[in-house]
Amino acid sequence: MTNTALASPRPQPVRRRRRTRSVLGKIPGWIIVALLLIVFVYPLVWLVLGSLKTQDEFLNNPTWALPENWLNFSNYSVAWESTAHYLLNSVLAVFPSLAICLLIGTAAGFALEVMVFKGRSTLLLVFLVGIMIPGQMILLPLFSVYFNIGLSSTLWPLIITYTATALPLTVFMMATYFRSIPREVFEASTLDGASILRSFFYVALPMMRNAIFTIALVQFFFLWNDLLIALTFTTDDSLRTVQVGLLNFTGQFGVVDYGPTFAAICINVFIILALYLVLNQRVMRGLAAGAVKG
Repeated sequence: MTNTALASPRPQPVRRRRRTRSVLGKIPGWIIVALLLIVFVYPLVWLVLGSLKTQDEFLNNPTWALPENWLNFSNYSVAWESTAHYLLNSVLAVFPSLAICLLIGTAAGFALEVMVFKGRSTLLLVFLVGIMIPGQMILLPLFSVYFNIGLSSTLWPLIITYTATALPLTVFMMATYFRSIPREVFEASTLDGASILRSFFYVALPMMRNAIFTIALVQFFFLWNDLLIALTFTTDDSLRTVQVGLLNFTGQFGVVDYGPTFAAICINVFIILALYLVLNQRVMRGLAAGAVKG
């Protein structure tokens, strides 16, 4: 009893040492997270502060100087008047492309992974080759084709090109997600008398909602942030998308008006950021659904 009583206090210093080592071991991770947070957050803070400055402050004050008037939101009204039409063009170009791409990509992924036919592996490789083709190689031939058939003064070149460039990756990702669904599900629907179209619309699509949502969001960010394709095919100012509009955002006499420019960038960035934050959980569920085989 005496020996036990004397030995019982000893584990307390040991626990303290272990707790101290555990805390010290986490410090490098905390430092890395803090640095990453600064790297990602600082540009947004700098962007917001710049959107509140006047042209005189940009030209005469140091870059790190804070805005003199923290309630100077006039830049945002000017930016919105100039970019509202560009935002509408982006919506009219991106969303139809996204809808067509998802419809064809989902159907192709279903056919390549669920249906059994000769040469489906070769067909999937053809789509994979499309991912490896640089977009810069097809711009000049496509521009010539669109000009010759009279589409250069519309948004159709953007819709067609966006659909074609997004389709290979969409088909590949959809095929990967369909691979995770047990084949017994489709076999059971066939035994119950469902046709292939009924199995696609009433069995496959409901099970693929999170995957479709995830791919749609990934492709949306890719298409919305495109500059090269939009800059090549928009020959008229009335057809410019928001990215091309920001590139040509100038004030009187062609001088860059920094305050409204920063405000216009803020509008574009925070629309996308808010969309991602709202839909983040669905994206995570969709990525998890495609990571394991059922």
